[in-house]
Amino acid sequence: MAQDERTSAEIEEERRLLYVAMTRAKDDLYLLVPQRFFAHGQGAQGDRHVYVSRTRFIPDRLLGLFDKTTWPNAAIGVAAGAANQGPHIDVRARMRQMWR
Repeated sequence: MAQDERTSAEIEEERRLLYVAMTRAKDDLYLLVPQRFFAHGQGAQGDRHVYVSRTRFIPDRLLGLFDKTTWPNAAIGVAAGAANQGPHIDVRARMRQMWR
């Protein structure tokens, strides 16, 4: 039972921190949800990352109140990034030349 109480207290603290952060915004508020984050201590065969989900305090029924976007914009980022990367370098060919 003590474990359940501690977990409930931690969840309530998480909710309180989100509330404080959201209600203190002056002009703009951005809520970011990372796709994944690095996890320490995984075994050698682990992915070394964990996928994350949106906070439990913003249910699906409220999502219509938010503008959803990606950062950086995936469509623009990929196209622009490829054009601005500079000259194409064939790393494989250069590595082969090193060992001849």
